[in-house]
Amino acid sequence: MDNFVLIAIAILVGYTLQKFKIFAKETPLILNQFIIYVSLPAVILMQVPKLTFSFDILIPTIVAWLVMGISALIVIFISKLLKWSNEVTGSLMLVAILTNSSIMGIPIINAYLGEEALPYVLIYDQLGTFIALATYGTFVTAYYSSKSSINSRVIIQKVLTFPPFLSLIFALCFLGVEFNPLITNVLSNFAATLVPVALVAVGLQLQFKVPKDEILPLSIALIIKLIFAPIIAYIVCYSFGWLNLAGITSIFEAAMAPMITAGAIASIAGLAPRLSTAIVGYGIIFSFLTTAILYKIIG
Repeated sequence: MDNFVLIAIAILVGYTLQKFKIFAKETPLILNQFIIYVSLPAVILMQVPKLTFSFDILIPTIVAWLVMGISALIVIFISKLLKWSNEVTGSLMLVAILTNSSIMGIPIINAYLGEEALPYVLIYDQLGTFIALATYGTFVTAYYSSKSSINSRVIIQKVLTFPPFLSLIFALCFLGVEFNPLITNVLSNFAATLVPVALVAVGLQLQFKVPKDEILPLSIALIIKLIFAPIIAYIVCYSFGWLNLAGITSIFEAAMAPMITAGAIASIAGLAPRLSTAIVGYGIIFSFLTTAILYKIIG
């Protein structure tokens, strides 16, 4: 219960700060940079070494890519059926596919499944969502927008120099190793900043306005992201007998709200900016309900 109170208050604080324009416009960017360069690497270095080397490590990665791939095919099919524009299709190919696997995933999954699930959250996030953002996200942005061009060298450079990804590679070298208590204490204090800072940043970026003619794609995007995605993940895990902690964590990760960064990229690229930000905003709110229902079903 304490985790949900923290989530609600932190998002509300951020949203209030946004409405009263207390912080500068670039504050969300600065907070997200702090998360990427400090908080998230600390969490990764604390949690990932607790894993033991087994096939379970691969489960979140496999589920993440299968869910994203199947969800993307669903978006393409519906887009052709309803004859959506490139802008709307490109928007949904980002925000209805990429999940908020760390900023929302860590506090919510910690609340439902406990701290022992966090290493699998981080694997799903870094080997699934993040690499997809850097590769798939770049391709989608370039394909549906004339403002960008695909550069494989830049994509590879982004992946290999991304601080949380480097932290993950480093942490995987220390599976089963306990760090010195002093190091653990320092990491713990930095890691503790992740949830409040990240959620305040979420509140600072929340937008809910959407034109009436975009209500249909918004609704479909939320159905795909919050309902279809966890169903796909469950079918995959059930089919392969992966209904262990790694599998259940992966199902919850698939059910998280749309990625905030994906919405920002869609907006910058001119892919239905108001629709993209609205999907992210409403997705965060509705995800509290859908994840609660999911927990009742499989928790």
